[in-house]
Amino acid sequence: MRGGRSLAEALESCLAEWSERTGIAVEIWALPATDVPQRIARGVLATVGEALSNVEAHSGASTVSVAVTVGRSGLRLTVSDHGQGFTAKPGRGIARMRATFAELGGNLSVTSVRGEGTTVTGVLPKGG
Repeated sequence: MRGGRSLAEALESCLAEWSERTGIAVEIWALPATDVPQRIARGVLATVGEALSNVEAHSGASTVSVAVTVGRSGLRLTVSDHGQGFTAKPGRGIARMRATFAELGGNLSVTSVRGEGTTVTGVLPKGG
């Protein structure tokens, strides 16, 4: 990461700045204990940024929860809110998040229930 920061440090900084700017609380469920290659870190940060933009613009949620873990099988990302959810066709932001994970060899899904919220889940296999 730029400036020698780990992915966990970069995520903490990003989440704190976003929460302060938007007034939406962030619950950090988990951050990676080990670092990842820079291209993976950039993709994860871009995806989290896009997910947070969607929360801010569309969800109406007061809290968002974020977990990023790295284990033997790879990396897992979850961004979840209890906002208004959606039933419409996903927009460009979701397409960008999916494309970012696909370029890194992984996949990303978005589950949304009207009136219940939205969860973005991305998985990158080890060596992705």
